[in-house]
Parts: sequence; C-alpha cells; structure tokens
Amino acid sequence: MPQIIFIHPDGREQSVQAAEGTSVMQAATGAGIAGIVAECGGSAMCATCHVYVEPAWLQRLEPPLANELEMLECTADERRPESRLSCQIKLGAALDGLVLRLPERQQ
Repeated sequence: MPQIIFIHPDGREQSVQAAEGTSVMQAATGAGIAGIVAECGGSAMCATCHVYVEPAWLQRLEPPLANELEMLECTADERRPESRLSCQIKLGAALDGLVLRLPERQQ
C-alpha cells in the first residue's frame, strides 16, 4: 500500500497508507487528516482538498484536467505551481512516499 506524507502548516508530518486506486483525498479523510475538508466528496466541484505537491513529485503525477485547473482558481489559500486537488490524485505504487503540504486554510 502506498504511503503519503502530509506536512501540516506547523511543520508536523503525518503518514497515511492507502490502497492503490484510492484518491489522496479519500486516504486523507479516512485517516482524519485535519486540513482536507473535501466538501464535494471528490468530484472536483470545490477546492477544499487543495494540497501543495512537493516539487520532486510533480512529474510523477498525471497532469491536471481542465475541471481541476478551473477549481484551483477557487482555492482559499494561495494557488502555486505545485497546487493540486487531492481528489484528483490517484494512488499507485509509483506514488509510494508522496509528500504533500497542507495549506493554512481550505475555506
């Protein structure tokens, strides 16, 4: 099972393991990660599962689709080049050890 490392705004790290094919958002909400609100339940209709992907991992992700890019315009915290919606990142063996930073706020 792939492991995800979430870095909270205060610098604290929290690791979560999840089954391949699970979205990062599902893994985070299932593990009770504070900072992932996921109001729309993973349908890319809100931006409350916004994360910052550590740059070394960006090339391993599938590129964002148009609807994700549109929703990233609505993030509560600063949008950056490494911003993604965690509901759109599907876990697989190649993402084992993925490092994500949580924004200060989602709403």
